[in-house]
Amino acid sequence: MDLTAKQVVVTGGAKGIGGAAVTRFLEEGACVTVLDMDEKQARERLVNFEDRSFFIHCDVSKADQVKGAFNQIDVRFGAVDVLVNNAGIQRYSTVTDTTEEEWDLVMNVNLKSAFLCSKYAIPLMQKRGKGVVINVASVQSFITQRKVAPYTTSKTAMLGLTRSIAVDYAPDIRAVAVCPGTVDTPMLRWAANQSPDPEEVYREVREMHLTQRIAEPVEIADLILYLSSDKAAFITGQAIRIDGGLGLVVAGSVRQ
Repeated sequence: MDLTAKQVVVTGGAKGIGGAAVTRFLEEGACVTVLDMDEKQARERLVNFEDRSFFIHCDVSKADQVKGAFNQIDVRFGAVDVLVNNAGIQRYSTVTDTTEEEWDLVMNVNLKSAFLCSKYAIPLMQKRGKGVVINVASVQSFITQRKVAPYTTSKTAMLGLTRSIAVDYAPDIRAVAVCPGTVDTPMLRWAANQSPDPEEVYREVREMHLTQRIAEPVEIADLILYLSSDKAAFITGQAIRIDGGLGLVVAGSVRQ
């Protein structure tokens, strides 16, 4: 995967899947701009790559901030080769329990941010004559657990956004959705700590996957890098699951 000097933008790149992707892109020679609210963790991640990295404090759910960020990127680098829409949050509630404010928050951070960043990144890709948009969706774009109505709705909608970008900007720009299963991230740790028994949550989550384990962020990052590279030049408009087999087994058993 030759990513040398590629101009990459990663949202939510301070930690978790986004952070792992930032590190892997930098290790492979890319120039990376991180859009995040967590400046401390982002700068710690970039410290060994200051010549090829750029941090912009940005709430990617806000149109004016996103527009300003990509204006900075345009001035500094002149183009974008890869956009990774990774920023996301989780909230636990049903449709009837979810407040309007909670619904809007999840939709804005998870979905609107991908729309806004794509809106301003694609013209910079067109300067290059090609580009790739990677939307980090979820296995919950296909299946869902209970009490995650805003989250699963936002991640399912990302598949439609991915297809639309792939169709509207072909053949020069590709778009792919990456759909992870459970990954060992700060979001997972936050979710587990909502339970009185976090270790039981981890046990249950491990057993849900055919691989009997939780993914490491770098495993998702490596797929993102592959899809961003020319080796994946024939892949576009697709949703690719990297989920350890989550959801393949129907509950219960049938006696022969």
